[in-house]
Amino acid sequence: MARPTKTRSPVSKRLKELRVRAGISQRQLGVLIGLDQSVASPRMNQYERGAHEPHYGLVRRIAAALHAPTAYFYADEPALAEIILAYGGLSPNDRKRAALKLPRAT
Repeated sequence: MARPTKTRSPVSKRLKELRVRAGISQRQLGVLIGLDQSVASPRMNQYERGAHEPHYGLVRRIAAALHAPTAYFYADEPALAEIILAYGGLSPNDRKRAALKLPRAT
């Protein structure tokens, strides 16, 4: 019987992409989200490599620190991730207008 392939979560890739865009180090991000300075860099490195996946509450703290919607980290498709990120940067009024322009699911 063939072994099932392990599907890698997009969290590690999205985390590294957004941290690099923000121009901060792994240690800086770790400290921003409340990790002890002595473990901040190694822990963030493990998350970015996919060795460990941060729990949902921690992803929410990472998202807040990087000013991004939590959903961004879980988007499977790169284009969808960028749409989520752009949407998160809109004002509440612009979000309403954008939602009205989207086609309705049938």
